[in-house]
Amino acid sequence: MEDLIKKADVIIEALPYIQKYENKVIVVKYGGNIPADKLESVARDIAALKGMGLRPLVVHGAGPQISEEMRKAKLEPKFVNGLRVTDKETVKIVEKVFAEMSSDIITLIKKYGEKGKAVSGSNDGVILARMKDPALGFVGEIRKINPLYLKKLLRYDYVPVVSPLGIDTKGRIYNINADTAAAAIAGALKAEKLTVITNVDGVMENGKLHPTLTIRQANKKIKSGVISGGMIPKVEACIHAVKAGIPKAHLINGSVDHALLIELFTQKGIGTEFVKKIERK
Repeated sequence: MEDLIKKADVIIEALPYIQKYENKVIVVKYGGNIPADKLESVARDIAALKGMGLRPLVVHGAGPQISEEMRKAKLEPKFVNGLRVTDKETVKIVEKVFAEMSSDIITLIKKYGEKGKAVSGSNDGVILARMKDPALGFVGEIRKINPLYLKKLLRYDYVPVVSPLGIDTKGRIYNINADTAAAAIAGALKAEKLTVITNVDGVMENGKLHPTLTIRQANKKIKSGVISGGMIPKVEACIHAVKAGIPKAHLINGSVDHALLIELFTQKGIGTEFVKKIERK
């Protein structure tokens, strides 16, 4: 009986949040560096969000998987300031790996009773891009997000699963940083929340987690070196989303079972949240 009461308490705690987020767009960025055996847990949580009346959209990365496929093709992955140098041959590998990742996510979402739809950002003009730096090759920076196709999928009860590829006015395809793409899509859809799922607990300093950071505090942590390396684009994506009008952005650890549900539907939450300013009670 005690176990049943505890389960009931969980439902009661979650109910106000379920009501708050009903029919709201939640953008979830899934990182390719999360252990493969955790993908099903994340997909199950995403299906659960859809079943509870939210409108989730997934943007995924696949960095480690792309590097592995490049090595199989006798290509050595090269990075400049954390961005992959991408030639025409690498673009083809990126497209292939992204398609496989999207398919895996959609299959698991379907397993748990919901329907997903693969979206390449280069299709339907969803992500308009241009070359970021000739030295990086076909790495793009986002010029504009066209959200109409994504809105249509959400309206017809699909979970869009977006591969972060962009296209320019000449039809050339670009590899886009997935964190950056997720933030831009969240802003264009006026999402209620952006949640970046990665393989770390959040922003750590001296072994302690920062549960909340304002834009100003986060920028200071970047300048001081507390936030460094691969964490910088993730935090910058959260900052960009909040600046674009998203009430909150979160950075959570996908290695923790049900991290997404804990972050959304409990008072304490999990990971690091990013806000414009801290509300005083």
